[in-house]
Amino acid sequence: MSASGESVSLEYRPVFPPQSTVVRERSLTPEEMEKLGNDRVLVSDFKQQKLETDAQKNWDLFYKRNTTNFFKDRHWTTREFDELKNCRESEGQKLVLLEAGCGVGNCIFPLLEEDLNIFIYACDFSPRAVEFVKKNALYCTERCLAFQCDLTKDDLQANIQVGTVDVATLIFVLSAIHPDKMQKSLEQIYKVLRPGGIVFFRDYGLYDHAMLRFKSGNKLGENFYVRQDGTRSFFFSREYLAGLFQNAGFETLVNEYVLRETVNKKEGLCVPRVFLQSKFRRPVHS
Repeated sequence: MSASGESVSLEYRPVFPPQSTVVRERSLTPEEMEKLGNDRVLVSDFKQQKLETDAQKNWDLFYKRNTTNFFKDRHWTTREFDELKNCRESEGQKLVLLEAGCGVGNCIFPLLEEDLNIFIYACDFSPRAVEFVKKNALYCTERCLAFQCDLTKDDLQANIQVGTVDVATLIFVLSAIHPDKMQKSLEQIYKVLRPGGIVFFRDYGLYDHAMLRFKSGNKLGENFYVRQDGTRSFFFSREYLAGLFQNAGFETLVNEYVLRETVNKKEGLCVPRVFLQSKFRRPVHS
């Protein structure tokens, strides 16, 4: 999800290829190290509590402003996670997928178009986003069930039976949740996954350009920031993410940084993007 922090000077040109996967975090320039080191003032406890209280409202307003136009359809999902189509236990099995944090359906509808033998549970924090999903011409209750859910407190089992999901996706979702509540969200997903079920994860990585754009006054905690619209974003290290999933009972299969250069032709800038792309499994004998 696009951060709305202010931009900083971008003279640095990263040396990695257009996209590469690595296990070490991106190296910072001296200027970037100084900027992050000097950013020590945190948003007040009162304002942080208000941001937590208003979290759903702020995401609902985000979708009110942007409707279905902000994010592009994620046709890259099956390309990046090449096993997504191969998670069936047997040939001809209907794949059951949960997209936690479905937004307006940019991931689920390309999947429904590409794979006819799939059923998708799609939930989101924002009631408005869920309504956009249900109004999409491709939405069909025989192949998809969309519902509003706060992963940090609502029970997924109200809509999904325990141990029935083959694959869950968390794509730019966990970063929007307060770090203190991330564990609860993963434990919920663990319960509805079948033994051997997989979680595909992609989100902001440590030292991503979006993290470096925030000016002083937007920091909520370590690697945790608030945007101008009140939505929040966390930037993950491999170690932090692996710890979260392992504490929720998962096994780590893949956990890598994806380094990519994004070119802003209008401004003539080349900026380093850092994402974390990972795969976790509920143990077969759990």
